[in-house]
Amino acid sequence: MSYRLDIWPEAENDIRQAARWYEAELTGLGVDFTEVAYAAVDSLADNALLYRIRARYRHREVRWLLTARFPYRVIYDIEGESVRIFAVLHAKRSDSAWKERL
Repeated sequence: MSYRLDIWPEAENDIRQAARWYEAELTGLGVDFTEVAYAAVDSLADNALLYRIRARYRHREVRWLLTARFPYRVIYDIEGESVRIFAVLHAKRSDSAWKERL
């Protein structure tokens, strides 16, 4: 089954902010991060159930996957035929950072 991807504006903003930070550290690294982050997001269309449920919060089964090469989590849930990506956060960030969005 292929899911429809619903990327919340907050998740898009997470990617932009991280890309700016990486770009400031090393030219081109922000572009690399953006490509890796969106590749992870895109993979969820076909593989959303591959990742286990990490938390149950407000009647949602929250899952995440770690991006390749960068220590970021793509945090999402599945509702019907949609994968809702609501955060893309550094792996060291507290869970409270994404819980505030739900």
